[in-house]
Amino acid sequence: MACLVARSGRELQRYDNLGRRQVVGCIPYRFKNCSDGSVGDELEVLVITSQKGQARGMMFPKGGWELDESVEEAASRESLEEAGVLGNVEDGLGKWNFLSKRHGTFYEGYMFPLLVTKQLDLWPEKNVRQRIWMTVDEAREVCRHWWMKEALDILVERHISLQQQNEEHVLSCSMR
Repeated sequence: MACLVARSGRELQRYDNLGRRQVVGCIPYRFKNCSDGSVGDELEVLVITSQKGQARGMMFPKGGWELDESVEEAASRESLEEAGVLGNVEDGLGKWNFLSKRHGTFYEGYMFPLLVTKQLDLWPEKNVRQRIWMTVDEAREVCRHWWMKEALDILVERHISLQQQNEEHVLSCSMR
């Protein structure tokens, strides 16, 4: 059973050698169901509101990477705490340096895809966040962080490339 209390405080927070706070995020995703009940190949992604509400914009789950966890564990924890989803953390999408408008300091952010395997009814930040499944285009439109949009584009390109490889493999097998 997962812990249903969000971590708080910055005692264990990681910083890089330039003093930038290190944060980790996930793009929770699943494949959209087709009208016949089968699973399609179109991605849906889960976005969340900030703690201040939807007026502040939507984003993907993210938060501080702490000293007692791997970067993948931090990504998984943030998805559980903020979005109430569990899943498989996949290969990283990249690292971005960005300015926190709220704090006026630079952060170092890492993003990962998370293939959702379970969506919880109760999660630590349920009372302060909303979560919404949407298409990639909708998410790109509402996401407030440029670096998260770039990570989303990388995820989409990765899936397009995998689909093309699978189609080529099927074609080459059928020609034998």
